[in-house]
Amino acid sequence: MLRIRTPLGPSAALTTAGVAYALWEAHQYRLRRVTVPVLDEGSEPLRVLHISDLHLTPRQNGKAAWVRRLAALEPDLVVNTGDNLAHPNAVESVLEALDPLLDLPGVFVMGSNDYYGPIWKNPARYLLPDSGGRVLGKELPWEALRDNFVARGWRDLNNRTASLTIQGHEIAAVGTDDPHLDLDRYADVQYPASGPGVLRMGVTHAPYLRVLDAMADDGVQLTFAGHTHGGQLCIPGYGAIVTNCDLPTSQAKGLHQRGSGWLHVSAGVGTSPTAPIRFACPPEATLLTLVPRS
Repeated sequence: MLRIRTPLGPSAALTTAGVAYALWEAHQYRLRRVTVPVLDEGSEPLRVLHISDLHLTPRQNGKAAWVRRLAALEPDLVVNTGDNLAHPNAVESVLEALDPLLDLPGVFVMGSNDYYGPIWKNPARYLLPDSGGRVLGKELPWEALRDNFVARGWRDLNNRTASLTIQGHEIAAVGTDDPHLDLDRYADVQYPASGPGVLRMGVTHAPYLRVLDAMADDGVQLTFAGHTHGGQLCIPGYGAIVTNCDLPTSQAKGLHQRGSGWLHVSAGVGTSPTAPIRFACPPEATLLTLVPRS
């Protein structure tokens, strides 16, 4: 029987090309640089490296090597907003990737994928209103990750506070456990005492408005978050379609002014292994240079 092979139709060819590009873009790591006018007049600049959403698995050597090279930036402070893990055996991979950064002052919180492994989900559910229900994978060794971070000197901000002195700057930091899993207990956290000249900093994984608004009410001047992946699949010229939380899509990544303070949302370095693609939203880390408000 004669079989005639027909070429792919235009729609199928375009879809195939789009998927191939999205798989490629997920490995095109970039460093974003921003300046934040948040310090008091006369203060020296402070350089903060914000990393988030590594979603590391063993043998992701290219991603790990890129993260290690970020130490060459010599930041004054590292802020890690969670979702480091994506595999039960990835703790060592994360520690190796972050090793030179763990020698620097740092703070961290956990994300949902530090607690539970990836599991396939219908992508269409992200386009629907959040019902609050969560489909969780197997529990991951988050305690080992936390303990290693703390042993290296990073400060745990999961529903905790910390007072830091970095390059002569006094920082009063407050953080929450993951709001996406309803683990945030901000109302139970007593904000550290701070006076004139003290930078009030907030750290959380998922930028839900209840947390951002509460921090703003407490006078937090700069808040860090991740989780959104910048939308992950974006429309060129438009931006994110979803944020996987109640944050407006216009704030899915980057630096945004909220009231009298600032919010920085990282688009993240990785993706879930079940959806290893990005489109019009390259993976990134950010070096923020904090400067006087004037």
